[in-house]
Amino acid sequence: MSQSGQAKYDIEDEIDLKEIFHIIWVGRWYILIAICLFTLVGLAYALYKKNIYQANVLVIPVQEETGHLASIGSQLGGLANLAGVSLGGDRSNKGTLAIEIMRSNTFLKDFILRNNLVKPLFAVEGWDPAESRWIYDTNRYNPESGTWLTDDEGESQRPSDWEMVTVFKEDHLRIAKNDDTGMVTVGIRHYSPELSKEIVETLLSDINEYMRRQDVEESEARIEYLEAKLRDTSITDMQKMFYQLIESETRTLMLANARKEYIFETVDPALMPEEPVEPKRLIILIVAVLLGAGTGVFIALMKALFITEKGVDLESTD
Repeated sequence: MSQSGQAKYDIEDEIDLKEIFHIIWVGRWYILIAICLFTLVGLAYALYKKNIYQANVLVIPVQEETGHLASIGSQLGGLANLAGVSLGGDRSNKGTLAIEIMRSNTFLKDFILRNNLVKPLFAVEGWDPAESRWIYDTNRYNPESGTWLTDDEGESQRPSDWEMVTVFKEDHLRIAKNDDTGMVTVGIRHYSPELSKEIVETLLSDINEYMRRQDVEESEARIEYLEAKLRDTSITDMQKMFYQLIESETRTLMLANARKEYIFETVDPALMPEEPVEPKRLIILIVAVLLGAGTGVFIALMKALFITEKGVDLESTD
């Protein structure tokens, strides 16, 4: 392209930019009005949304005291397999298993029902901090009679098991694991900062107890099985193996009953949150202003295009 051609394109670009700026200036009132309207709508939405708080607990999976058990496993693993005895497998993934159990439908359903969380999780739509009381969804629940209302088809609006678990996982439960450090952050979101703290503490207590009870039951079953095997054999080496296996399972029982934080050890306990995590009102207002500005510019450009098609000079509209 020749220098004269390039200069021609530069002049045309400069003219186009001048025209665009002129159109925006001419339509500045449309832009300002649109920004004001969108800002008011965004502000109303931000104020309408109820505050949601999140209480977090930082925990780390408890490391098994594997030295003694690992030595038994390496020495007797082959003989134990021949005898039909399981040594319990690799226990290093207990923390990962506990996280998945906390997300499981069965555990969460039992957790919600056992701790009477159906009403505070699904019958309320806000929390009044001034009066420390729930704001109930009166279209779904009658707080005076303590009953769930029915829908247009006569069905109770009490959440089903599927709804309870799904909503709890999507709206309330937050679990994040740091793969570098192994730390796990468990959080609960709710309208009430007090309840969010209470639920997350109860959740960790319940998963610790669940894993403890599971391991105790498995160890007791193994001990019973090993004692039966011990009575059935007269081979000295097999008897020695069974005694050592019973000792290891008894050790597991002792640790399970002696350790309060069985699977997760608290690194940083939950504090009652004072600042909400949602709604992010500043972001809502910024987005509203940007949408208003974009809408105003669009209206100004459409108005200029309409005027141009009518053959009216833009300069005369300023």
